[in-house]
Amino acid sequence: MTDLSPALPTNAIPLRGYNVVAVASGKGGVGKTWLSITLSHALARLGRRTLLFDGDLGLANVDIQLGLMPRNDLGAVMDGTLPLAAAAERFAEGGFDIIAGRSGSGSLANLTPARLGELRRDLVEVARSYDAVVVDLGAGVDRTVRHLAGPAGITLVVTNDEPTSLTDAYAFIKVTHAASPNADLRVVVNMASSVREGERTYGTILKACQNFLKFSPPLAGIIRRDPRVRDAIRNQSPLLLRSPGADAAGDVEAVARRLFAPQ
Repeated sequence: MTDLSPALPTNAIPLRGYNVVAVASGKGGVGKTWLSITLSHALARLGRRTLLFDGDLGLANVDIQLGLMPRNDLGAVMDGTLPLAAAAERFAEGGFDIIAGRSGSGSLANLTPARLGELRRDLVEVARSYDAVVVDLGAGVDRTVRHLAGPAGITLVVTNDEPTSLTDAYAFIKVTHAASPNADLRVVVNMASSVREGERTYGTILKACQNFLKFSPPLAGIIRRDPRVRDAIRNQSPLLLRSPGADAAGDVEAVARRLFAPQ
């Protein structure tokens, strides 16, 4: 199995993990957490040792979507009870590990910059043990989201064709690109009625980025609207287990295959 992260001196403080993939969105309701789960599953099915990190501090729901009751979560890490690596638990059905968040915890959503910095460094350190780490970020562009997006080698910005979704996705790209002009930002169009409509949606956000930011984020993939996604979420089961032949399942697998390919 290939190690996707560059070799680092053992005494170095890692600032970025090039095998860390952040999944972001300007607003909620665009399928960001579902995509994070399904992408992690797809990467595991490709033979990559994968970790899914629930970084939606305060509104974590990866465990809810999967029907899990984790023994440990990020709250224990922030309390100083556990090191970050020890909070990882195996999701055997999907073949990947999960570090669960703690839903509804205001203390996590309001971490100090120092604690966020420690979490960021710990995350990149843990990433050394994996081929891929998928970070499900919170929606928006607040301080905690920006801190946890920082270590990512790749950031997937999820949007759909709703005007508010496009506006907020553009806002995320604008803020992130301004703070880190070399950040690898890629667009995922979710819940597209067709590939053609997905391309039109991508064209809308691409044009805005080119006109106002002089920046062209590439298209990471188009995921078609599929009723079997809702069925899988309702049954707290990964789509690639419940309906592996679904159009949306194949679309996410295509994103996973292209993820670490040269741009």
